[in-house]
Amino acid sequence: MENMGTILVFAVVGTLWNVFFIGGMIFAVCQIEGVQLAGVDLLSCLLFGSIVSAVDPVAVLAVFEEIQINELLHILVFGESLLNDAVTVVLYHLFEEFSHAGTVTVLDGVLGVVCFFVVSLGGVMVGAIYGFLGAFTSRFTTHTRVIEPLFVFLYSYMAYLSAEVFHLSGIMSLIACGVIMRPYVEANVSHKSYTTIKYFLKMWSSVSETLIFIFLGVSTVAGPHAWNWTFVISTVILCLVSRVLGVIGLTCIINKFRIVKLTKKDQFIVAYGGLRGAIAFSLGFLLTDNERKNMFLTAIITVIFFTVFVQGMTIRPLVELLAVKKKKESKPSINEEIHTQFLGHLLTGIEDICGHYGHHHWKDKLNRFNKTYLKKWLIAGERSTEPQLISFYNKMEMKQAMMLVESGSTAKLPSTLSSVSMQNIQQRGSGNRRAIPSISKSREQEIRKILRSNLQKTRQRLRSYSRHDLMIDPFEDNVSEVRFRKQRVEMERRMSHYLTVPTNRQETPSVRKVCFEPEHQVFTYDNSESPRGPRARPDPGPLDAISLVSESQRPNQSREPRAKVPEEQEEQDQLKLSRCLSDPGPNQEEDLS
Repeated sequence: MENMGTILVFAVVGTLWNVFFIGGMIFAVCQIEGVQLAGVDLLSCLLFGSIVSAVDPVAVLAVFEEIQINELLHILVFGESLLNDAVTVVLYHLFEEFSHAGTVTVLDGVLGVVCFFVVSLGGVMVGAIYGFLGAFTSRFTTHTRVIEPLFVFLYSYMAYLSAEVFHLSGIMSLIACGVIMRPYVEANVSHKSYTTIKYFLKMWSSVSETLIFIFLGVSTVAGPHAWNWTFVISTVILCLVSRVLGVIGLTCIINKFRIVKLTKKDQFIVAYGGLRGAIAFSLGFLLTDNERKNMFLTAIITVIFFTVFVQGMTIRPLVELLAVKKKKESKPSINEEIHTQFLGHLLTGIEDICGHYGHHHWKDKLNRFNKTYLKKWLIAGERSTEPQLISFYNKMEMKQAMMLVESGSTAKLPSTLSSVSMQNIQQRGSGNRRAIPSISKSREQEIRKILRSNLQKTRQRLRSYSRHDLMIDPFEDNVSEVRFRKQRVEMERRMSHYLTVPTNRQETPSVRKVCFEPEHQVFTYDNSESPRGPRARPDPGPLDAISLVSESQRPNQSREPRAKVPEEQEEQDQLKLSRCLSDPGPNQEEDLS
């Protein structure tokens, strides 16, 4: 899910680029005189491009599992091969209908775009429905453990068939069904059923891959072929060129939005790992019988053999030569799980404080919805309310116990193994059970009340910071921003000049000081009437001795004396005024001196 954006860009945009680039260039090659391909029209070339441009998940799994590439590259190429099925199916049916009709209108193009969303989202919805049905059914199979694997196989295969019946994406339906079923079915079924499902699917995946390539080889030998050197070689070269250009161009855009950038080596592996396989062959085999089918099928088989054998056999030495990061076999630990969950909660809280609805925010929302509603309906027993950390600990405990049992060292089993793990390894009642403290309902309610009243409430929506929402001083409403900036710059310049004035300077006549009151009224007074006074007395004296001057009269009073003095005298008066505004006045000792 963290790389879903990158996978969708490669699967949708990259596949569209490959289809139109290969189809357009093949049509241009067919227009060359002397190649004997003048009868191939543009729609047929685009149909051929939609068939040969899809990356095959079976071939990718067969190769990438062998070379042990790192998780990021594996999920990018494998996820692209899974999700581009919707694009391939839609374009295949679309160009097939267009080639039979002969004419294409704007409405047909709009309906094609709508058809893409219907096929992809419809396949996901069909898979989600069967996934929830399978999870809900597994909740009631506690007393009939034998049929648990059957239900998993049945719902998965029904999801694929139902999607194919309605011409939806069967692969996306199967993916959605598996993603939804796994966490709930794994929690409901027994460990024996889980082991049966795991190894049975591994066996049948290997058998299916073998049968697919056997059928491909038999069709290569037995089937009729129409070999055209120009068409076949152009197809192989254009597939390589379009893949490289598409990966480089899309990666330049994707890296601007990714934190972990895709390096040049990663781009090479993604481009070189675009293998073609059974999907391209099956789509080509389903074409209607005409004079172009045999030529298309021959070129498709050639591309499959080149990508699987040449690229698939040379990718491992290239990975070793380029020193590409490989998959690390690390054992999970409780410490790692605790820190992972802690960082997830921390990043979610940071996003809440900033008011940013990011990846961690929606992930936390989904986890809360899953814990509040889905687990209660789809998981049986106490495991529906089991914390994630406890569930992870039970899985680790189970794996460790199985390793000890298989090695024959059952005496080394720790006495603290939970009863859930022990009953799957030894006979019921033979293991040491943990003592789980019981708390009464009244005591539990009391604890919850104390926690609610003393702990800070989480998930509070705080107002995000914005410089436009700050409180504005009412005194600044009548002061323009430009004038305020000019006054501040001028005041800073005067103050810096004041700080650099020598100590021995001439005595200056007393000036009238200004005091600002909170009511935005200005009072002027002499030194003898100053509230700070020579001794800085706290009592300003009677207000009758102070003359009230309004703000509107200040500019008029200051302009009259300034008109009678030169510019130097005016600067000196402003300097004195700034000093008076920042200096509380001379002390009594200074007056005596």
